[in-house]
Amino acid sequence: MTATDFFKKISSNLLVANCLGVIILTFILTVGALFFIDIYTRHNENITVPDLIGMSIADAEKSLNDLGLKMEIADTGYVQKCAPLTILEQAILPNKEVKKGRIIHVTINADGPRKIAIPDVADNCSRREAEDKFQILGFKLGPIEYVTGESDWVIGVKVNGKNVNAGTKVSINQPITLVVGKGTEELYNGNDSMDYILNAPIDEESEILEGEMTDAPAEEQSPSSEQNTETTEGATTY
Repeated sequence: MTATDFFKKISSNLLVANCLGVIILTFILTVGALFFIDIYTRHNENITVPDLIGMSIADAEKSLNDLGLKMEIADTGYVQKCAPLTILEQAILPNKEVKKGRIIHVTINADGPRKIAIPDVADNCSRREAEDKFQILGFKLGPIEYVTGESDWVIGVKVNGKNVNAGTKVSINQPITLVVGKGTEELYNGNDSMDYILNAPIDEESEILEGEMTDAPAEEQSPSSEQNTETTEGATTY
């Protein structure tokens, strides 16, 4: 193929039309993609996030809905100074700009302190083990109450002066009192009673030996027997 024939083929109307069509199609697709992205991202349609801290759940949700935003509760905390069921924190800080329909996650204040079940420590572990368990759960420990019992062994648990059983849910703000043995309990030993019996002093006046008989009162003799005795004695006298 000569150079003249090659240039004639690449400069044909069909090839030029195809190349021009590809360029036009590429331009249309690019412009369409940019237009679609602009619509999808809602460019220049930002919404400023309001300050929700301290608002009630209903008021905060209404405020966001009016702006085209949504609210979801992500967590619950407890602050004694704040009103119950109010917003404590929000995931997106106030005055930040977001798109319409964005979900704002919030943390609300509980209606009371968090309650946790009392662990099974009574007559089940030592004082040190019980203290570790309560501290891990977040409880506050008050002064220890010592009673007669095995040394350093947990005998019971009290809250506000009352005994509580394992599994009872108690506020973590309530101080826990551990009832612990102080080690002065005298344990019963069955041999002690035997030693006492064997070593006990013997009362000579009250001792009665086996087989010994007590003195019985002499039987009174009848008058007839006394006469017979005298007659017999007289008969033998010469």
